[in-house]
Amino acid sequence: MAIDVTQLVEEITNTATQVLNQDVKQLRGFSARQVQAIAQQAAFIEAGILSGQITEETRDFFLDSLEDMALTFVKTLRGLVMVTVEKVWNAIVGVIWKAIESTTGIVLPQPGL
Repeated sequence: MAIDVTQLVEEITNTATQVLNQDVKQLRGFSARQVQAIAQQAAFIEAGILSGQITEETRDFFLDSLEDMALTFVKTLRGLVMVTVEKVWNAIVGVIWKAIESTTGIVLPQPGL
């Protein structure tokens, strides 16, 4: 029995879509919360500067902390994206290996990313 290329393309696409949809929802929730927190912190800093509670001497401290928040957000987002890419790759390779195994009867070793 030969691999049905059209069916394999559909299975690969569906598998990748399922993984991405699940992870994108998680990424959206995380990013929305983090961006909200960063924006609120920026508003607090703005209010502090305008009210004089944040002085010229302390302004850099607060701005640096805001920069750190943004950098941490981006680094975490980058890590989550890399995990998602690995999940998609694993899922796609699993579908391909299963198709080959089912037609050849050979158990293939699972590759690692």
